[in-house]
Amino acid sequence: MNRFLISFVSIYLLVFVSSLNGQEALSRIHCGKILDVKNGLVRNNVMIGIGQGSGKIKSLEFNHSKTDYDDIDTLNLSNYFCLPGLIDMHTHISEDHYRPLVDYLTMTQQEQIAIGRGLVKKTLLAGFTSVRDLGVYIAWTDKLLRDEINSGLTDGPRMQISGFYLTIPGGGGDIDVPGYTGNVPAHIRQGVTQGVENFRNRAETAVDGGADVLKMIASGAVLAFGSLPGSPEMTPEEIAAVVAVGHKAGIKVTAHAHGAQSVKEAILAGVDSIEHASLIDDEGIQLAKEHNVALSMDIYNGDYINIAGKEENWPEEFLRKNRETTAEQRNGFTKAHRAGVRIVYGTDAGVYPHGDNAKQFVYMVRQGMTSIEAIQAATIHAADVMGWGNQVGQINPGFFADIIALRDNPISNIQALENIDVVIKGGQLYKLDGKTF
Repeated sequence: MNRFLISFVSIYLLVFVSSLNGQEALSRIHCGKILDVKNGLVRNNVMIGIGQGSGKIKSLEFNHSKTDYDDIDTLNLSNYFCLPGLIDMHTHISEDHYRPLVDYLTMTQQEQIAIGRGLVKKTLLAGFTSVRDLGVYIAWTDKLLRDEINSGLTDGPRMQISGFYLTIPGGGGDIDVPGYTGNVPAHIRQGVTQGVENFRNRAETAVDGGADVLKMIASGAVLAFGSLPGSPEMTPEEIAAVVAVGHKAGIKVTAHAHGAQSVKEAILAGVDSIEHASLIDDEGIQLAKEHNVALSMDIYNGDYINIAGKEENWPEEFLRKNRETTAEQRNGFTKAHRAGVRIVYGTDAGVYPHGDNAKQFVYMVRQGMTSIEAIQAATIHAADVMGWGNQVGQINPGFFADIIALRDNPISNIQALENIDVVIKGGQLYKLDGKTF
């Protein structure tokens, strides 16, 4: 039996045993190349030491020449390009690829969480080791998934969750299906309200219930009946009330805002980030830069909706609104990037299949980013905006050992990130050349 096979079997056994006793699977990882995402430099032959019991990086040794290891707790990635685990700032991770909204009116939470357990693993194996989940129709399903992952019961990325949408009646976060006369369960409408005090109360309910981030629907939505993407749905005062609750609790606040007016109103109300920003104008771009508000723009999504929507007979209203916003959003992305606005990697995964999260990288480069900038959007910038800038997004001592690896160089071929060979989260090996653990 050759040395590689012995090493592979040893790693497999170590992972299996560690999954039973709670120990870290790996204590050292040797990377042939490693990307320092902060400055864009590539370092050669780096040995990463991982603290036992913490899942965090304890040391980096550069120019490490040894590539042949007898110890079973060192993973030899000398032929790989390593970088930090990726971050998706906008997912709906308990909801699978588009289904009719009416389905959620009869689905139970247990049915949805059973779907979610598979989706979180797909996301992790795609190389996304951290995500923000920005809204579920069945309230708190994302919290149950987050807590299962944190307790080790389910394999998935680190999660920040919002619990439910904060939205007006009939707004972009409400399920208002034309012609439906059945019962609408209470768990569907936990964040549906109107008025400053009511929004404040609902935001406090989200915080008290365990939300890590507050998500509000400031303007209309593409995939909602009767909701117009360019039209405001929350008032500036309502937005400000939600922001005040979130910031008082020490958590981030983000606003779904397609329309130019709502983008500006949300920025001036103090949000930390804007989702979609499809119709952002020059004034909104300038305000985002001045107020250091990040944009999370799902610029791959439009093509997927257009193709899958036609094939699967999605409502024509949704397809029309998608056509009206896709090109505008991409133009806004390019202009915002040129202006120096911080853009983070957010995909709206759940509208399209989970596990395909990395398909957006090509689009970001096509719209003006360098490969390094696109990777930074999904690592250091995303980590900073979600408030985890000292925990994830870098391969450095003190950070979680969330590391992905591939044989190709993503700097010269950004599309290579669509096929990750190795996934490590917290020092635990989850994927190695097609084998999952």
